Amino acid sequence: MAPSLAVPFQQDAVQYQQDNVVPFRNARNLISIRPIECSYSSVYRSRRSRRMRFVEPSASIRKRLFDIAAASSALLFLAPLLIMIAITIKLTSRGPVFFFQYRYGFRNRFFKIYKFRSMRSAAGDRSGVKQTVQGDSRVTAIGKILRKTSLDEIPQLINVIKGDMSLVGPRPHVPGMLAAQLLYEDLVPYYFPRHSARPGITGLAQISGCRGSTVEAGRAISRIDYDLEYIEKWSLLMDIKIIWLTIRKEFLSGSGF
Repeated sequence: MAPSLAVPFQQDAVQYQQDNVVPFRNARNLISIRPIECSYSSVYRSRRSRRMRFVEPSASIRKRLFDIAAASSALLFLAPLLIMIAITIKLTSRGPVFFFQYRYGFRNRFFKIYKFRSMRSAAGDRSGVKQTVQGDSRVTAIGKILRKTSLDEIPQLINVIKGDMSLVGPRPHVPGMLAAQLLYEDLVPYYFPRHSARPGITGLAQISGCRGSTVEAGRAISRIDYDLEYIEKWSLLMDIKIIWLTIRKEFLSGSGF
């Protein structure tokens, strides 16, 4: 009769506890996983044939022309409002009108993003690691209005014209951004493929309710899933629909903080 392996296994388990070593599976009970397609499956081959005809958002000339035309028209149309906002910011708090920050862009390249300043200059976090929470004391009076209506994001139309951003795409994150008290790329192993498209002023994640704080792990993971779904299913009609829903939910209703 073969000797039992139960005793050695139990001894190994005890040794784990004594050495304060916790197996990876027990330590990380919340981790996101996306399915991997097998190259030999018929499903993979059918998807691959469709992808051969698919144009990625970053490679689409139609998308780029639409971005330039729409962003330029929006800047001209909103010019009086933007001037009024700039004057109000200057009169109500010390500091510059605009706030800029370096964020991840297309293919992990850093770019300078523009926003209307909504916080007190001395209290602002230029690194962006410290996230804004509801009722944040750093936000100015005019800043509360700008953030609630998302008007602080309008200067990013300049980023769109420059080619740093698109009107629609994954929202750009700061390097070292945290999600559920972890680095985002540690919580979501497939985090960086979202940078295969230009970042957007708005995106599928934002109109789907994944906007704001990333403290909650489930919502943080869902945000990346929506970003990758957008890249996989992108179309110009989809962009127009997302822009319309953003105007209705963000600018008209006001859901920011």
